[in-house]
Amino acid sequence: MALTVLILGGYGNFGSKIARRLIEDTEIDLLIAGRDIHKARVFSKQLEAISNRPVRPILLDTNSVDFQQTLLDSGATLLIHTSGPFQSQNYYVAETCINNGIHYIDLADGRSFVDNFSQLNELAKNKHVLAVSGASSVPGLSSAVIHEYLGDFSKLETLEYGISPGNKADRGEATVAAILSYTGHTFQRTENGLIKNVYGWQNIFQHLFPKPMGKRWLANCDIPDLSLFPQHYKTLKTIRFYAGLELSALHLAMWGMSWLARIGIIKNWARYAKPITGLSRWFERFGSDIGGMFVELTGKDHTGKPLTIEWNLVAEQGDGPMIPAIPAVILAKKLARGKITQYGAMPCIELFSLDDFFKETKDLAIHQAIKKHSP
Repeated sequence: MALTVLILGGYGNFGSKIARRLIEDTEIDLLIAGRDIHKARVFSKQLEAISNRPVRPILLDTNSVDFQQTLLDSGATLLIHTSGPFQSQNYYVAETCINNGIHYIDLADGRSFVDNFSQLNELAKNKHVLAVSGASSVPGLSSAVIHEYLGDFSKLETLEYGISPGNKADRGEATVAAILSYTGHTFQRTENGLIKNVYGWQNIFQHLFPKPMGKRWLANCDIPDLSLFPQHYKTLKTIRFYAGLELSALHLAMWGMSWLARIGIIKNWARYAKPITGLSRWFERFGSDIGGMFVELTGKDHTGKPLTIEWNLVAEQGDGPMIPAIPAVILAKKLARGKITQYGAMPCIELFSLDDFFKETKDLAIHQAIKKHSP
């Protein structure tokens, strides 16, 4: 019996990418849902044209009084929630799914949202439902990378990693709003075993990615991993995550914006997400469609000697924006085939392997490079 997957925000930036991958899977029936039924219908027709399979559009508004009934009437057995930003959301959608026996996956990157998601664990277990938050680049892919190389260490002590998309990558307003919400504001991370306050989009520096990316600016970025990983990887003493923009002018402008927020001139840049997203599109003709991610793991090997492993991922031909969508695709396909049998509500930590990721992306221009060295 096919898994009936409803993608909330299915015609949006990430939802549409997930839909295009899942429509190829005959073990999955697809529903495209959102607040704009016209967009849902248009995109459903596009999917039907490329797959020759039926796709059902659904008007589904999480703020509507008939949200639960519409969801039940849809016949969905899994809901993939792609409608961010999640920083300002509660668990209403997830709880509605769980209470009605519907599996749930989201692409949340909001730190508090993902960190506290496990409060739904007992409810999900009792309802025999899998509910996963953060099925995206972080903590989904980042934890898969750590798990892949964790066995090389007797003690993993430091984790530094970052993401830099190509300037021509799709910009979703929700993603921009999420980044702007902490620009210039403090958040906490662990350094040398102590909790430290740092400012979003500050402490800028340049990181050298493998060719053809080269040097990119990066800055402090707030993500769920900063709280989750020190709890999960007990020997971890330092964790820092960064993000950056390909064009130096745009990255440095963001750095300047962070100072305006830090000194209190602008309270919250997120309220200006719509015009800022529009403004950023003026620069789309510059830069490239090449993006990437790096993860640097440092600690002790099994002889007690220092060990550093640097993992790099480079995405070309505009395939970078697919990366945050792939974890949800992997989990949906595993559910459809009964390869995930656990129940409960949890962050997306080590729920798929790095091998799973590269099997799913074998048709994309995404490749990895690994360096291992001891001083």
